[in-house]
Parts: sequence; C-alpha cells; structure tokens
Amino acid sequence: MRRFFRSVGTRLSLALLLVVAAALGIVYLAVVPSLESRLENTRVAQLTVATRRLVPEASDASDTGLWGEFVDTAAHDVDARVMIFQTSSVPGGFSVGSPIADSSGGRSSQTEPTNDPIATRALQSGDLEHGFVREAEIRSAEAAVPIDRGAFVLLLRDSLESQLGSVHLVQRRVLLSAGVGLVLALLLGYGGAWIFARRIRRLERAADRIAGGDFDEPVRDSGGDELGDLAVAFERMRVRLAQLDDARREFVANASHELRTPLFSLAGFLELLDDEDLDEPTKLEFLDSMREQVGRLTKLASDLLDLSRLDAGRLTVEREPVDLRALGEELAEEFAPTAAASGHELELEPADAAVALGDELRTLQIGRILVENALRHTPPGTPVRVRALTREGRAVLEVEDEGPGIPAERQEQLFERFFRLEGTRASGSGLGLAIARQLAQLMDGTVTVESAPGRTVFTLELHAAARVEREREPAGTLD
Repeated sequence: MRRFFRSVGTRLSLALLLVVAAALGIVYLAVVPSLESRLENTRVAQLTVATRRLVPEASDASDTGLWGEFVDTAAHDVDARVMIFQTSSVPGGFSVGSPIADSSGGRSSQTEPTNDPIATRALQSGDLEHGFVREAEIRSAEAAVPIDRGAFVLLLRDSLESQLGSVHLVQRRVLLSAGVGLVLALLLGYGGAWIFARRIRRLERAADRIAGGDFDEPVRDSGGDELGDLAVAFERMRVRLAQLDDARREFVANASHELRTPLFSLAGFLELLDDEDLDEPTKLEFLDSMREQVGRLTKLASDLLDLSRLDAGRLTVEREPVDLRALGEELAEEFAPTAAASGHELELEPADAAVALGDELRTLQIGRILVENALRHTPPGTPVRVRALTREGRAVLEVEDEGPGIPAERQEQLFERFFRLEGTRASGSGLGLAIARQLAQLMDGTVTVESAPGRTVFTLELHAAARVEREREPAGTLD
C-alpha cells in the first residue's frame, strides 16, 4: 500500500485531481455567490421602483381609508407582500408597530412584522429605504417609504427563497458536475499516469539489463516526449557501452597475448641459457632478444599505468617552455634505428623556432606515440616526416606519412581507448593515441589527424610559450 501511494502514477493522478478540484472550486466561488448576490440586488431594485410608483395610490387610500383594497390590488400588481404601518410617537421620536393592512391577511399575528427595521429606518430618514431582513430563517427583500407626512409607512416585502431557487439549482448542478468531473479526472489521470509509469518501468528494466551487462536488447520508446528522448539517450548509452565492452574484451585478449608472448619467449631464452655448451655470441643474441621482450612488457605496463593515472586525475603536468624543434631532432635520432630496421625513411624537415608551453617529458611522450604509430602502421619503404612550426599563434608538432590513409569515418575512433583499425598488427594495445590526446588536453592542447590516400598527418598543437608569457605580463601603468 505504501508503494502504491509512492508510485509516479498515483502521484500524477492525485496531482491532476487536486488541479481539477481547485479549478472547480474557483468556478463555484466565482459563479454561485455572484449569481445569488445579483438576484437579490435585482429584486430589491424592483421593489424600490414599485414602492415609488405606489406612493400616489397609497396617499389616495389614506384619504379614503380603504387600506385593505389598496394592499390587495398593489400586491397583485407588484407580486409582493404589501403592508401599511401606522406610526406612533415614542420617547425620542416615532416608531412602527404591527401593520394595519397586510396583503397576506391570513397570516397569524406571530408572523406579522413588528418594528420592522426597514420601515423604521424609512420613518426616521423620511425617505425611501431598502434592504434585507431575516425572519423565521426566511431571508426577504424589503423597500419602505413614509406617506401622508409620516403618518403611515408603505412596506413591500418579497421572500428571496423563490428567487434563490434557481441559484440552489445551479449550485446543486455545479456540485454534481464537480463530483462527476473529479471522478473522471481521477480515472483518466490514473489511466494516463499508469501508461506513463509503464514507460518509465520499461526504461528501468532496460537500465537494469544494461547494468547487468546485457547489451543485446535495444531500448525503444515510441513517445516523442522527454521520455522518448531519454530512451534515445539510453539507446546511445547501450550502444556505446556495448562497443566499450567489446573493446575491453578485445583488449584483454590482446593484452594477454602481448604479455604471454614475451613471457614465453623470456622463459625459453632462460632455459636455453642454462645450456653449458652455448657459445658466447649466441648468448649475447639471446640477451638482446630478452631485452627487446622486456621493453615490450615495460611499454605495455607504462601505458596501463598512465591510463589509470589519467582516469584518477593524479597525473600532473608542468608548464614550461618546450622547444619543439629540438624535440623533433631528438625523436628523429631516437627512432632512426627503428625506421631503418623496418625499411622506413624517417626525415626531420627544417623548421623555424617553435616554442610551446607544456611539459617537456609529456610532450616527448606524445611525439614518441605519433612517430611510433606512423612507423608501425605503414608499409616498409613509406616516408615519415617530423616537422615543428608555428601556426596562427600556436606551436605545432606534425608527424606525416605517405601510407594508405585512414577512412574518414574511422579517424576520430583512433583516439578511443582499445580501438585498432582492421588489418593492423595486433602488437599494439590501442592505448597510445588515446593517451596522447588526454595528455595534450592536460596541457590545454589538442591532437588531431587529417588523412587521405597517400598522406596522413597527426598534429600536436600547444600554446606558444612567447604568446602566453606576454599574456601573463602585468599591464603597464599610465604616466
């Protein structure tokens, strides 16, 4: 029961019910009291007009004394009770007692008005007065005027029960309609909320599936509202997580292979080194191969460590001037043996001074990733060029190759973790370019790629040190 009242469907239906109830309450308060007041004021105005019109006839009846005939005729004419009061003097003024003529002559003396307030007020003011009185739980409209110089008072009275009957009818119908409207609002609101909540529950089940690692079933919602947009976002998340899960599985397989191959190789070399008949040149060759395998293991471990530190936000970079031209020379010298061994032509193009603001070690790490990537994934004999330059106030390091190129739809995916192009060698972990981009972002720079058949350029852009230093200089003072 508690879950029922806490559900979205119940809350939405109750909210709709409250809105409809408030709206009907406003309509009731705006219609019924104003209609009642308008009918009452209209009847008082009618009695006031009729009273003024009857004054001459009442004066004639005063002269003849035919009060009974006058009140009966006047009552039939104005459709109201007509009474004549004779005034009497009291200490401090005049007052009215019981009527001497009443068009409702059959009434008992208990219901005859005595000291009527409207008649008394008219006698005191000497002019026509009107208002409302309540007698025996009956509300009536009255109009009174003194006649024959205040000797008598003419009073017209009409019960408002008949006039308010239509108001009561409207009131009952409004209340009935309100009740029906509230029931319909509750049913329709709960039905609509139930449909809405069912869509939410479908998204909840989809989220549970995704959280459990089930990425096979797509997330669908036919609505075009915010829930539909949320379902589309869930579907994008499902696809992305499925891709990352596939990449993770592939990476685990590749990493396992990368770890197993050098480890098996090292184990084999160690067994061979135990052979006492092994000559010295062969031992040195085995040791070189072992160093190469240890280097592969070290690089993989370093990539994984850098990636974990980047994710944890614990990798910091320095902000200092970095000479990209000197860095390019260092890269060309460092990778010259590797390029020669793989049959590549590694060139350092002449360049002007390009000084960037960044971390020298991390900038060199990015450069190594870009050069190694070009040497690893292009055919033997492919020229690879390294250049440093300044472009539009930015310090730039470019690594260009004349390889087969990268499809346009795959270029941005190169910087995703664990991603490797189809047909590339399995020796790479797919982490290098992802690490390079994140390191560049830590230094407020970018790593981008432009590729077409026969030309691929990876570009590292950083703030130029001279420009940044000028921005940091304090503004001069005016003399």
